[in-house]
Formats: sequence, C-alpha cells, structure tokens
Amino acid sequence: MTTLMQKLSDRSAEVVVIGAGYVGLPLAVETAKAGYHTTTYDRDRSKVESVNAGRSYIADVSSDLLESLVNSNKLSASAEPSVLAKADVVIICVPTPLNKTKDPDNSFVLDAATLLLPHMHAQQLIVLESTTFPGFTREVLLPKLSSTGLALDRDFFLAFSPERVDPGNPKFHTHNTPKVLGAVSEAGLEVAMTLYRSFIETLVPVTSSDAAEMVKLLENTFRAVNIGLVNEIAIMCGRLGLDTWEIIAAAGSKPFGFMPFYPGPGLGGHCIPIDPLYLSWKLKTLKYNARFIQLADEVNSSMPDHVVERVSEALNGRSKAVRGARILICGVTYKRDVDDVRESPALDIIEDLTKRGALVAYHDNHVPRLEHNNTILHNQPLDQVSEFDCVVITTDHSDVDYRALVEKARLVVDTRNATKAIRGVFAERIVLL
Repeated sequence: MTTLMQKLSDRSAEVVVIGAGYVGLPLAVETAKAGYHTTTYDRDRSKVESVNAGRSYIADVSSDLLESLVNSNKLSASAEPSVLAKADVVIICVPTPLNKTKDPDNSFVLDAATLLLPHMHAQQLIVLESTTFPGFTREVLLPKLSSTGLALDRDFFLAFSPERVDPGNPKFHTHNTPKVLGAVSEAGLEVAMTLYRSFIETLVPVTSSDAAEMVKLLENTFRAVNIGLVNEIAIMCGRLGLDTWEIIAAAGSKPFGFMPFYPGPGLGGHCIPIDPLYLSWKLKTLKYNARFIQLADEVNSSMPDHVVERVSEALNGRSKAVRGARILICGVTYKRDVDDVRESPALDIIEDLTKRGALVAYHDNHVPRLEHNNTILHNQPLDQVSEFDCVVITTDHSDVDYRALVEKARLVVDTRNATKAIRGVFAERIVLL
C-alpha cells in the first residue's frame, strides 16, 4: 500500500481509463491535468486516433485542452490492452445499458474486467464508475478480480464512484461536481480518496461500494419518478384544457415544499431512462416490487406515443391526416445544446410517424446526419419550414429562432415550452404537449 499511496501522492502513478466516451474522456483529461500520466483505452480506433491527434469529439472537452495534454505527454490513447500492464490505477467507464427485457446488461464491465485480469499486478487501485445495481462491485466484480490470486487490500484495492456527468452543463464539470466514493474496504476508500482529491474539489465518502451504487440510483430515480409525475400532469392538463407550464410556474412560486420538474416528449440520455430499472431489477431478486419506478417508467416510456397522438389530433383539426403529411422534427438530441441522441425520444417519434405514413424530416444543427433503424436522414435547414404540414419541437436548442419558426410554420406542436414568449401572438397555430 505504501508504494501505491506514494505514487498517488507524488503524481507518479500511471492511470488508465477504460472507455473514452462521455464519462471516460473528461475524467482522463482531469487526471492528466492533475499531473498523472494518463492513457485512455478504447476499442474504437477512431476515438484513439482523435485523442492522439488532439481532436475532441466530446463537447465538454475542448480540442485545445486535449491537444495541450497530448503534446505535453500527459495524455495518450490506445486500443492495445497491453497498456493495462503498466497501470497503477484503472478506472472503468464503460456503458451499462439494459437488454431487450429491460434487465441490467453488465457485459461491458465484465468484458473490461476480463481484459484487465492478465495485466493485474500488486499495488493497483481499480475503480468502477459505470452505473450498476447495489452489490455489483462487491458481489460480482471483486470475485472476478480475486480469481487472479491477488488479494484485496494486500495487492489491489477496489472502489466504486458513480459518474455525475451532465453534458452541456456550463457550470458543473468533472472537477467541481461533488464526487461520491465508496469502496469494498476501508483501505480501498483511503486509497481512492487520495487519488480523487487530487483533481476533484469536493469528495463525499460513504461507508461501502454498495452505498455508493445506491446513491447513484437514488439520484436518477428521484428525477425519473418526478418527471413521470409531471408528464402525467401534462396529460391531465391537456384533457382539462390547461397550460401545463403555466400551472408549474405558478406552483413554483411557493418558497417551500415544491420543486419544479418539467414535462417533455420522453426520457433520453444514458442515465435517467436506465438507472432506475437497475434498482427495480435488483429489488425483484429480493422479492420486492418497486412500484413507483415501474409506474414512472410506464408513463415516461409512453410519452413519445402521446406526442404522436397530439400531432395526429392537431393535423385532424386542420382536416389533414398523418399519412402523407410532411412533418419536421425540430431537435433530435435527448436534451438541449448537446449532440447526444442516445435514447432520445425523438427517435421513437420519428419511427412512429413514419410507420403511420408521414413523410418525416428533421432539423438539428448538432446532428448533421441521423441513422436509425437502417434509415439515414440529414439535417434540414429551417428556411423551408412553410413547406411542412407540422413542426414538432422535441428539443429546445438555443440556436433556433422560435419566433421566426412559428411565423413561417403552418402548425407547431411544442413539447418543450420553447414558444412560451410568443404563444399569445400565434395561439392559433401552436399546440402544447
């Protein structure tokens, strides 16, 4: 332990981050900035080439910063597993999606661990940042790593620290977002704290890796359940002929006991639609039914269908069928001002409208080309908005002039309250979620 702690303290430790995506690359940048020689390992050779050329493909990492770290020999990338042999610290940042039955798919983490096994050696810290269910680090990952014959706390240390990446957030980034840390032993927590305090402003240690895993799931379950509630409120308000956003804004004036959440066309991204179901799955193994989670998932998953129905109703109100209608989807990323389309509800809306016979196009300057279900679409300019029968605002990017869009459009279905400032002027052509 002394050798590893000394290397962490004097920044001579070699860090390898497995996974160079939205979580892994920003993290690798921070460890490199802190003075550790850092290597990002990824099987995607295009990512490896981009990192080594100093070209960032992550919006939250500037190419200038990436290039300076590469040129100073603090950061590099590799697609060769042999780089793990020199690692004093290995941080696993790989996807943990759901399979087709909405059960946890930890295969990427297990593949990373399998990749690591032949390169493990004494005095190593291994940290998992990929979201998983409570108990995974201790019950699944620890036995796999121990199969090498190396012993916990004598040869290696194991911790879990959930990522808290919020793409596009102008205020909070990796270094200034408080970091939760848990480990499978007290010694492991001490070692992990030594590493992370060198590049994270605020650390939040918890008593175990299980607790840290649960923290992550609570954070995103809280959001998913509350978004599910407000999505159902939006459906209710539609039936009652009320403006959902007016109701939320008025309720938000209460200085206590209310926290505003906002409806939308569905959940997207790599966390909120997925993480609560990890917790639900784990509880099923303990014969407990996580009813709030399941209900929220049911409501949130149904929102793309609800949007399509609203589009159909709006077109019918103008004596126009969905079949044969020209529809422009405005915004296809899962949130505003990012280029990430993972789990974006816009994809389901496009697919459903297309199945109903609509001629669907999209506008999103963050996504020049969209490939989904063997169909390729390209970003359309907004200067031809008047040629479409309906525009559906599914992502409220800040680079869109919504007044100009509504002035030219025949009909707008607004799922994001993007037209709030002009709704009174163009009420006859705007339909809310």
